[in-house]
Amino acid sequence: MLGEFSLCLDGRCITDSSNRAKKVWLLLAYMIYNRSRPISPEEMTALLWDEEASSNPSNALKTILHRVRTALEPLDHSAGRHLILRQDATYAWDPRIPVRLDIEDFERLCGEGTAAGSREAQIRLWQEALSLYQGSFLPRLSSERWVIPLAAHYQSLYIDTALELMTLLTQEDRREECEALCRAAVEREPYIEGFYLHWLRALIDLERQREAVAVYEEMSQLFLSNFGVMPSDELRSLYREALREVNENTVPAGVILEQLREPPDQGGALLCEYDVFKTIYQALARSVLRSGDTAHLALLSILPRNGGELPRRSLDRVVDNLRELIRTTLRRGDVAARCSVSQFILLLPQANFENSLMVCDRLTRAFQRQYPHSPAQLHTSVHPLEPNQ
Repeated sequence: MLGEFSLCLDGRCITDSSNRAKKVWLLLAYMIYNRSRPISPEEMTALLWDEEASSNPSNALKTILHRVRTALEPLDHSAGRHLILRQDATYAWDPRIPVRLDIEDFERLCGEGTAAGSREAQIRLWQEALSLYQGSFLPRLSSERWVIPLAAHYQSLYIDTALELMTLLTQEDRREECEALCRAAVEREPYIEGFYLHWLRALIDLERQREAVAVYEEMSQLFLSNFGVMPSDELRSLYREALREVNENTVPAGVILEQLREPPDQGGALLCEYDVFKTIYQALARSVLRSGDTAHLALLSILPRNGGELPRRSLDRVVDNLRELIRTTLRRGDVAARCSVSQFILLLPQANFENSLMVCDRLTRAFQRQYPHSPAQLHTSVHPLEPNQ
């Protein structure tokens, strides 16, 4: 039931991916999960049709049960008859026939690993447990009310166990195994920051800094695009550590200068990641404190034109359009970065408050002119750069 719903007997398997009859697989999953007790027709009807009206629920249920039995026949020609029993006006999965469920093995192994008396036993049991987690619980039935809390339970158990195992593998200096586990865990649950912390640390310890940099940059874009948040300070620190070690120990000055040089066709404002923007901002703040020059920040926010929320595809299109507009409209000395899912921040050196307002007005008018039918509008605000004293 983890990753997909399938039943196998003696090498013959049926899966919910090969049959789109959702109610058949819903009832089948419910009966197997609750195989220790009989289920009344009323409970089945509530499960299958919830608040939907049915002119003849008894006949409708008999039809679904017939289809369930038919779906089981590829396992054995008599499977439908033998596996589902009718008892005293109720239905039950035959308790005499042994059934092995991945979710039960998964939970048992996680618990045995926690109670194990040695680190080696813990690692072995937890690795076996995590290998069973091929994805969320009954993913094609994920909207069903009885599935939702169970899916959350098994997901939480997977995340907690994976993090414990990553820590243990690191302590035992089993970096290759830790890196492989992190890679698999991110494929299963791509939004858990702790997985990336262990992954970057393992890659750096294995001297695979370029991979660590690539993992961080992909993760940073993923988190920003989906949640509008930046990675934690700890992750950014690992990223900077990886960046420092990307070059070989001794690099000729000419190679370094060539790496620093901007491509010749890059005109307009400098667009960069928010982490880089922060460093540039802090450097300029120090310079302003020393020289007394002026500089301002401008915040551009994308808002829906008619209230509500922008659909994700529309927002992504507006972000792409605005990014290009910023690059071509601002000066070469200006710096810009996306700082949230729907905002850009601009650094305008040697621009006073009035000049900065004019820049924002020019951008807003250019956006309206180029995208008159856009569902979005821009809101701008200007703030002085305040150097640390």
